[in-house]
Amino acid sequence: MASRRVTRKWEVFAGRNRFWCDGRLMTAPHPGVFLLTLALICGTCALHFAFDCPFLAVRVSAAVPAAGAALAATTLAALLRTALSDPGIIPRAPPRAREILVRGRPVKLKYCFTCKMFRPPRASHCSLCDNCVERFDHHCPWVGNCVGRRNYRYFYLFVVSLSFLCVWVFACAVAHLALLARGAGGAAAALRQSPASALAAAVCFLSVWSVLGLAGFHTYLASADRTTNEDIKGSFSSRRGVQNPNPYSRANACANCWHVLCGPLAPSLIDRRGVVPPDGHDLPPSFAAASRPPPVAFVAPPVAPLPAPISAPPRPRDAARALQATPPEAKGSSSGSYSNLFALGEEARHAYTNRSLEAGEGGAGSEAAEAGLSASRLRLLLHTTMIDAALDLDDPDPPPPHLALAP
Repeated sequence: MASRRVTRKWEVFAGRNRFWCDGRLMTAPHPGVFLLTLALICGTCALHFAFDCPFLAVRVSAAVPAAGAALAATTLAALLRTALSDPGIIPRAPPRAREILVRGRPVKLKYCFTCKMFRPPRASHCSLCDNCVERFDHHCPWVGNCVGRRNYRYFYLFVVSLSFLCVWVFACAVAHLALLARGAGGAAAALRQSPASALAAAVCFLSVWSVLGLAGFHTYLASADRTTNEDIKGSFSSRRGVQNPNPYSRANACANCWHVLCGPLAPSLIDRRGVVPPDGHDLPPSFAAASRPPPVAFVAPPVAPLPAPISAPPRPRDAARALQATPPEAKGSSSGSYSNLFALGEEARHAYTNRSLEAGEGGAGSEAAEAGLSASRLRLLLHTTMIDAALDLDDPDPPPPHLALAP
């Protein structure tokens, strides 16, 4: 007997993230730039190990390729851990607090209309991933993921190790070309012998400045216990001469770095590989609404109208006598004027509110025709009913028994 397939929570995740390996790995919805970063690092390292390391291992030391391999492995491990892990996504469940105290200072919680909850302090909503991330730093397209509380330390390790790797590869490529130029008789001959070293040196030279600047910037942020989002918005800067100190700082750069980079790692809150219960209690509202069976409308069986009694048509002479005997007010009601239009009274007019007045559909129109209303009266009655419905008036009085519709 085949086992029933269970639905994992990552399959019905409300954000835009993409999941891999049955929910064990996750990335941003567009990981193309991350793949470009991975290709640049791997390609540069491949050129380094293929052309520079064999030459330098013989001419300088065998420790050169070993150190390069250690730096490359650390950089790739930090990159993959940053890109493929949960940055600290907050589940879409509303907390009960709107304002909290952080070391004696009140901190207001902002409401997220997308996630329908009050965000915890320092959390922000990423429009690309469509998630609220705890201690949101920024969304980095180069790693293909958000950078938050749970992966900031790995992002910092990636940036710092990448800085050292760029400097190392650049220095090795320049040393290789310099030794070749000394033995071959010029720089042009060295470039012709090892063009890959020149390419690796050029890539590292163009990249090292931005990477070094980024590493220094995040070192400053970690020492002050700030995030990129808070630094750009100026959340803790002085405004109009009023000091606004950072309530999360420990007033010590080493303590802040230890807490941010080496503190306890918070567990993931989204439980990506958890099993969705059969009743769909943990499903997002859109998935829960889509999974419900459509309501079955009850259609009452049609009721055949009673046959009208067949009577002989009146003779022309008898009809003329009956018209002469009709009172004046009754004549006005049967004419084309609007006075006393509804001979059956106010109850009969309200009996047709929000009902179909089309003749021949078994609705109020056929019954009105049986009651003796002319075509002009039916048209005016239809217009009156539409106006009453548009103004959303009170419910009308119940119709008289002889005009009540069949259930």
